[in-house]
Amino acid sequence: MAEPNAKSWITIINGFCRDGLHKEALSLFAHELQSSPSVRHNHQLFSAVLKSCTSLADILLGKALHGYVTKLGHISCQAVSKALLNLYAKCGVIDDCYKLFGQVDNTDPVTWNILLSGFACSHVDDARVMNLFYNMHVRDQPKPNSVTVAIVLSVCARLGGIFAGKSLHAYVIKFGLERHTLVGNSLTSMYAKRGLVHEAYSVFDSIEDKDVVSWNAVISGFSENKLLGDAFRLFSWMLTGPIKPNYATILNILPICASLDADVGYFFGREIHCYVLRRAELIADVSVCNALVSFYLRFGRTEEAELLFRRMKSRDLVSWNAIIAGYALNDEWLKALNLFCELITKEMIWPDSVTLVSLLPACACLKNLKVGKEIHGYFLRHPYLEEDAAVGNALVSFYAKCSDMEAAYRTFLMICRRDLISWNSMLDAFSESGYNSQFLNLLNCMLMEGIRPDSITILTIIHFCTTVLREGMVKETHGYLIKTDLLLGDTEHNIGNAILDAYAKCRNIKYAFNVFQSLLEKRILVTFNPVISGYANRGSADEAFMTFSRIYARDLTPWNLMIRVYAENDFPNQALSLFLKLQAQGMKPDAVTIMSLLPVCSQMASVHLLRQCHGYVIRACFDGVRLNGALLHLYAKCGSIFSASKIFQGHPQKDVVMLTAMIGGYAMHGMGKAALKVFSDMLELGVNPDHVVITAVLSACSHAGLVDEGLEIFRSIEKVQGIKPTPEQYASLVDLLARGGQISDAYSLVNRMPVEADCNVWGTLLGACRIHHEVELGRVVANRLFEMEADNIGNYVVMSNLYAADARWDGVVEIRKLMKTRDLKKPAACSWIEVERKNNAFMAGDYSHPRRDMIYWVLSILDEQIKDQVTISEI
Repeated sequence: MAEPNAKSWITIINGFCRDGLHKEALSLFAHELQSSPSVRHNHQLFSAVLKSCTSLADILLGKALHGYVTKLGHISCQAVSKALLNLYAKCGVIDDCYKLFGQVDNTDPVTWNILLSGFACSHVDDARVMNLFYNMHVRDQPKPNSVTVAIVLSVCARLGGIFAGKSLHAYVIKFGLERHTLVGNSLTSMYAKRGLVHEAYSVFDSIEDKDVVSWNAVISGFSENKLLGDAFRLFSWMLTGPIKPNYATILNILPICASLDADVGYFFGREIHCYVLRRAELIADVSVCNALVSFYLRFGRTEEAELLFRRMKSRDLVSWNAIIAGYALNDEWLKALNLFCELITKEMIWPDSVTLVSLLPACACLKNLKVGKEIHGYFLRHPYLEEDAAVGNALVSFYAKCSDMEAAYRTFLMICRRDLISWNSMLDAFSESGYNSQFLNLLNCMLMEGIRPDSITILTIIHFCTTVLREGMVKETHGYLIKTDLLLGDTEHNIGNAILDAYAKCRNIKYAFNVFQSLLEKRILVTFNPVISGYANRGSADEAFMTFSRIYARDLTPWNLMIRVYAENDFPNQALSLFLKLQAQGMKPDAVTIMSLLPVCSQMASVHLLRQCHGYVIRACFDGVRLNGALLHLYAKCGSIFSASKIFQGHPQKDVVMLTAMIGGYAMHGMGKAALKVFSDMLELGVNPDHVVITAVLSACSHAGLVDEGLEIFRSIEKVQGIKPTPEQYASLVDLLARGGQISDAYSLVNRMPVEADCNVWGTLLGACRIHHEVELGRVVANRLFEMEADNIGNYVVMSNLYAADARWDGVVEIRKLMKTRDLKKPAACSWIEVERKNNAFMAGDYSHPRRDMIYWVLSILDEQIKDQVTISEI
C-alpha cells in the first residue's frame, strides 16, 4: 500500500497480536501511537496490545498503558478493563488487580472469573478466593457460571478438607451446572486429588459430553491414588470410544506402565509407543517423546531409549535431561558424561539444575574429579543456579564420595539457601568418612540455628552412633524422639527399628528388648534380627533362640540369622537341626541360608553334608561368585581338592575371592606349582592381586619348598604391585626361608623387618627351629615369645619337643617347671574322620569309642606288619 491509513495499521497490529508476534505488535503500536493520533481512539487496539503485554509478562509497560488509557478515558470500556485485570492477574500483581476490580463494572461474571483466577493461580490466600466466591453468590449479580465453579473447585482441591468441595458440588447440582463438561472435569479432579476415587468416578460417569480432559482427569486420579490397574482399564476403554488420547493422556499412562510388573509393563509400554507412532501429532510432540525415553530407561532399555532420542525431530532440555539421568540411573556413567559433552558442544544448550543434579552422581561413581570440578565452576559462573540448593547438595555428595571432604565442606558453606537436605548431606558425608568430631560439631551448629531434624537426620545420627558405638548418644537421640513425637507417623517403623539395631550393636540388650516390646505393642512391623544379633554378639545363643522362637510370621531372614548364630558359636548340630526344621515347614532355603550353613560342614568335617549343600545350589540355580568361592574353599578345607578344582575350572567369572580360595586350597594341600599357575593366570587376566592373594601364594610356595619363586613374588609386592608388605606376608617369607633350611637368613629377616615382628612371625621361626634342630636359636626365639605371650602353651610345647629331640632333658625339665609355675596345661589332642556319613571323634587317652576293640585290633595288625617290613628291609 502506498499510504496505509490508520485502519490498516490497526488491522496489522491486531493480526500480530493474534499470531503471537507480541514484540512486533508492541513495537508497531508504539510507532503508530506517535505518528497517527487516530490510533488512540480505538478500544479494540488497546485491548489487543494489553494482551500482548500479558503474554510477555511486561508489567511495567502494562502499568504505563493503564495510566495512558485512564487518561484517554478508555478505562470504562469493558474490553480494556478486562484486559488490564487479566494482565495484573496473570502477572501475579494481585493487589492492583483487586483495586482495579473495585473501580470497574463488575456485573459481568468474566470480570469476577479473572479476579478469582488471579487469586487461585497466585496460591497466596486460598481462603480469600472462597470469600470472593461467597460474596459473588450472596449478591446473586452476576451469577457464577461453569468457569467460576471450575476455578473455585481447583482451590477446594488444594484445601485440607473436603467439606467446601462437597458444598460446592451441592451448589452445582442445585443450579443445574453438573451437566457442564468443564464443571464435571473439575469435580472429578477435585475428588481424585482428595483420594475419593469412587466419587471421582461417579462424577466422571455422569458427564454427558466427555472430552479428553474428562478422561485425563479420572485416569490421573486413579493413578495418583495407586489404583494402577483401574487407571489402565480406563485407558483401554477410552481407546474403544470416539475420544482420542492426547499428549496429556500418554504422559499420564506411561508412568503407570513403568510401575507394573517388569514384563507386563514393558509390553504395554511398547503397545502405547506403537499407538503414538500411528498418530502424527503425538509423535511430533516433544513431551510425549520425552516420556517414552524415560519409560524405556526405567526398564533399563538404554539402546531403545537412545534410538528414540536420536530420531526425535526436535529435542529440548527436558529431552537431554531425561536421557542423561536415565543413563546415570542405569550405571552407564560414561555415556551420561558423553551425552553431557554433546549437549554443550554440539547442541549449544545450556544445562539447568536438573542436568547438573543428574550428572554429578555419575562423576562421583567414576571418581572423575576433573569433570565434577568443571560442573562446579559452571555452577559458580551462573548466579541463577546458586539459588537452587539441590545443585549445592549434589556437589557436597559428589566431593564426599570422591573423598575430598575439605571441598565438600567448603561447598556446603557456600550454599546460599541451605535447606535440611543440605545439612543431611553434609552430616551423612562426615559420618560415612569417619569424621566423628566434625560430625558432632556440625550437628550442634544445625541445632543452634534452630533447624529441626527430620527422619533422615535421625537415621544418619543413629547410623553414626552405631558406627562409633556411642551408647550414650543413642539414648540422647531416643529421648529426643520421644520428646518431639518424631517417632509418630509413617517413619516410626524405620526409626524404631534403627534405634533397636543401634542398642543391639552397642550390646545393650536390655534397652534393645524394651524398644522391641514397645514396637510390638504398637503393632508396628518390627525386625527381630537386631535382637538376635545382639544376643549372638554376646555369645548368648540360648537367648537368641528364645527371641527367635517368638516369631510367628517367619520369613527366611531370621532363620538364616539363627543358623549363622549357631554356626559362629560352634553349635553345628543345632544349626543343622534348625536347617532341617526350616525345610520341614515347607520353606525353601535361599543362597544366604546355604552360606550360613556352610561353616557347619567345616566344623563337622563332613564332606557328605558339603556335597548335599552343593547339590542343592546346583538344583536351585544359585549362581554367585561369593557362594561358589565359599564352596571351593570348604572342599579344599575338607580334603577334596579335586572337587574344589572342578568348581574353579567350571566357573566362567573368576574374581579375586575365587582366585584366592583356589590358591589357598592348593597351598594347604602342598600343591605349590598349581597355586603358582593360578596366580600367573590371574595376572594375565589383568586382575590385580590384593594382600590376601599374595599371602596365600607365599604360603603355597612355603609348603611346597619353592624358595626362589616365593622370594621373587615377595620382591614384586612393592616394585610391581605398588603395595607395602604386611606382617602376615613377612611371616610367610620367614616360614618360606625356614622351611627351606635357611634359618639364619630367616632370623636376620625378622630383625630387619620395617615393622616390629609379632607373635605370628616369631612363632613361625620357632617352628622352623624345631624342624631343623636349631636348639640355640630356638631358645632365643622361645624366650622372646615367652615375654610376648606368656600364656600360649603351644610355644612351651614346641620348645620342650626341640630340647627332647636333642636329648637335652634338663631343658625339658626347665620348660615343664615353667609351665607348672604359670599353671599352663596342654589341651588333649583331638582328631576326627567321617566314615559312612558318620563323624568319629578321637581324643588323646580316650577309650570311649564303641568300636574301640576292633580299632585296636586293626592297629596291632598294622604294627606287626610294619615291624615285619622293617626286619625284611634290614636283612
